[in-house]
Amino acid sequence: MPFQSAVGTPRKSLRIDDDVRFIRSWIEKPLAIGAVMPSSKPLARVMASYVDPASDGPVVELGPGTGAITEALVEHGIAESRLVLVEYDRTFCRLLRARYPAATVVQGDAYRLRRSLGDVLQEKAAAVVSGLPLLTKPLWTRLRLLNEVFGLLRSGCPFVQFTYSVAPPIPRQLARIRVEASERIWLNLPPARVWVYRRREVEPAVGRCLA
Repeated sequence: MPFQSAVGTPRKSLRIDDDVRFIRSWIEKPLAIGAVMPSSKPLARVMASYVDPASDGPVVELGPGTGAITEALVEHGIAESRLVLVEYDRTFCRLLRARYPAATVVQGDAYRLRRSLGDVLQEKAAAVVSGLPLLTKPLWTRLRLLNEVFGLLRSGCPFVQFTYSVAPPIPRQLARIRVEASERIWLNLPPARVWVYRRREVEPAVGRCLA
């Protein structure tokens, strides 16, 4: 029997509806959406694999869209109540609130992360996972986002970002960051790679991620 949502809609139908929503949003705002289709399951699973379910604190997702990566995080063992989803599009926000009622959905600009989150986070985050189209933004915008993300994270915890480009979304040469990359994920359309960034400095080990 196929998976059904709480309202009885089969998963396959949900995926088709999500594809239509994404295409429509991309046509209206191509630079804001950055992708024609939602992230594939293989890509979403790789991104979720970098988040430790046993870590402490909230998990922040930037630009979740229709929730493809959100779903992978939940399947990976991240409690829905730990999720803080920052989404700019109002329609996607309504969809996310319906699908993930225990999550915190924030309608705001992820590139102004500190302002959008305000006092939503009561403790440091265990991970920040991003589906934002970073390479459509100038380097100074990407670096400002990275700085704000690191301000939210526990020491050693990951900022997980994917890109369709072979080039990293944040330069490897920056001081005080550690970078790793996944293999190219050919089953995504278009093929993608996951990049993981961590701060080099070490804070007290209470509740922090293991680096």
